[in-house]
Order: sequence, then C-alpha cells, then structure tokens
Amino acid sequence: MTDDNATTSRPDHSLEVFKEAFRRHAAGVAIVTARDAQGDPVGFTATSLASLAAVPPLATFNMARTASSWAALSETDQVIVHLLGLRNRDLARRMAGPAAERFTGDHWSDGPNGVPLLSGVTAWMTGTVVERVPVHGNAVVVVRIGTGGVGEDDDALLYHDRRYLRPVHLED
Repeated sequence: MTDDNATTSRPDHSLEVFKEAFRRHAAGVAIVTARDAQGDPVGFTATSLASLAAVPPLATFNMARTASSWAALSETDQVIVHLLGLRNRDLARRMAGPAAERFTGDHWSDGPNGVPLLSGVTAWMTGTVVERVPVHGNAVVVVRIGTGGVGEDDDALLYHDRRYLRPVHLED
C-alpha cells in the first residue's frame, strides 16, 4: 500500500530536498546587533531565532562562522535581539546587505551596554551570550535575555521562499 501524499527522496537529492523543504518553512525575522573588538557596530538579519526556555529566559540563534558578524559574536558577550514587524522590511533587507552599509544612517542609537539599538522595531531584548556551540561551519548561540522593550504593535514579518511576507490571519 502506498501513500499518495508521501514523497520519497533518493540520497543524491538530499541537499536539494533539504533546501526546498526549508524554503517552504516560514520563519519570523529578527536582527541581532553587537559591537566588535574595535567598538564598531555589527549586526545581521536572522530567521533562526527561537525561545529556548522561560526560566531562566534563554533564546538561541544560529549563524555561519564565515558570516561577516561572526568575529564580533565570537568575542562579545553582549547583544541586542530585535524582533521585526511588517514596517521593518527595509531594515531587514539593510541588515542582510553589505556590512559596510548596515549602520549608515539614523535608524539606530547606542542602547544598553553601548550595543546598537535599532529604531522602530516591534520588540527588543538585551542578551548575554552564555554559550556558543560549534556545529560544522556554523554555531548555535545561546543568550540569556535581560532587559528590553516593546514598540508599536505590528504584524510579524515572515521570511519564506526567499521573500518577506505578511501573515494571513485565519479565523476558526
């Protein structure tokens, strides 16, 4: 008996299947900011942010150790995690673009501990890095959440199939 909804994959297509499957998986969009060893602001757009625990408040994000922000994240203990709404789509694009252009402009200021705080986000939280777990050429970064704030409410900004989208609210 076969299941018409089941799909099979040959081993030689596993990377293609992996990529296609995760393109179909929508994720919320966040930005992580920090300072490098010279005190310069760094940051990146992340779709891997997840809540790890409520007590103590822990969150995780993943990043490639070849990313432009990795050197700073591998050395600093202080970050700010910014949660984005629809109105922050251009900010998400900016922080995913060339590193030299991410902090050009007035869309940020010094936040707690001198970490860059982005303007107009739906929420932000300070974090202290408590663990960096290397996994192949990547890392899982665990942060303990400290203080934070919420901005104007907005629909979540989602990333799906290489595009930013808005959620559709479904009624029961």
